Amino acid sequence: MSVGEALAAFNAAHGEAGGIASFLGKVRPDGGVRALELTHYEPLTLRGMEELAEAASARFALDGALVWHRIGTMRPGEPIVLVATAARHRRNAFAGVDFLMDHLKSATWLWKRERRVDGWHWIAPRPEDLTDLERWK
Repeated sequence: MSVGEALAAFNAAHGEAGGIASFLGKVRPDGGVRALELTHYEPLTLRGMEELAEAASARFALDGALVWHRIGTMRPGEPIVLVATAARHRRNAFAGVDFLMDHLKSATWLWKRERRVDGWHWIAPRPEDLTDLERWK
């Protein structure tokens, strides 16, 4: 399923929502990145994403939450993650997306590494990513 198809299906499933907010993350070419590889342990990843979506839904009174994350090897410009939320009010939808992305960026069940000119490098959350996550506690 493509990003567009996933978002269209989510929108169709939440016809009563007053608003749908979404975020699409793509592989950046910064620092000479030639590829991004994401791996995971499915039993942890799937359950963790379900629990994260449930937490966002409860916290922001969402009608629904979509957390779509690719694994495998991607090139600059390709989509990595799509997060969407449906809510009666736009601020709840925007806050839900922000909450989900801050958690996915810093407290996730995915392992990331970049291939640059000089080889592969593991990627850890940046200090500012961890600061963003702290605001939800």
